[in-house]
Amino acid sequence: MQWFGPLWLALTFAALGMGFYQAATAPREATMGDLYRVFFYHFPHTILSFLWPYVNCFASFAYLYLRGRDQEKAQAADALAVASAEVTVLYASIGLATGMLWGRAAWGIWWAWDARLTTYLLLWLLYVSYLIVRRFSAGGQTALIAAVLAIFAAIDVPICYESIRWWRTQHPAPVFGGGEDAGIDPSMWPAVLWNVGAWLMWGLLIIGVRYVVERRKQRYQAATALDFLNSGDDTVEAA
Repeated sequence: MQWFGPLWLALTFAALGMGFYQAATAPREATMGDLYRVFFYHFPHTILSFLWPYVNCFASFAYLYLRGRDQEKAQAADALAVASAEVTVLYASIGLATGMLWGRAAWGIWWAWDARLTTYLLLWLLYVSYLIVRRFSAGGQTALIAAVLAIFAAIDVPICYESIRWWRTQHPAPVFGGGEDAGIDPSMWPAVLWNVGAWLMWGLLIIGVRYVVERRKQRYQAATALDFLNSGDDTVEAA
């Protein structure tokens, strides 16, 4: 299985290249011209930033369930929770940045406090808070506190997703599944699908790498703690 990582990396870069090509060669939009091409990056990162929180939530539930039953599996679940939270922040940051570029061109302003933008900013803040808790929380309950926070943070995802259906907002209506007038020209579909697939592969790649790094960190910390305890026992015996 040592070949799987390099193969996935190669396929990911190939998909990203194809996505860029499709976005660059898609027809110009009638009203926004070439600037609309930011949509091909804004949409994938935004929609995928609604996926990673559920990976984080599932891993957090698994940690809470396993922490008193199987410590090794609980640590693995916690490592997955950390990795998926970091990717959530990354993708939501790109979603916010590309959305602001779109808003500046379409509305003439960088930001509007409408329902979608506000709930999406809250989503970003919740997972930034999660990472801050992981980084600065003292004591041995960091993973427990973060897991509880992750479960509450995931509640904002359906609220954010449905906000443009529940309330009248400045944000456009859903492009896909928004009604009879929703959708895009068929010639733009390849750019959308290639970029969604490519950025999904990229996100999974980052999560996989961060998971491995986090697991190695956990094992190193456990080995360091064990060495410390063993050295303490040797000191007591010598006394």
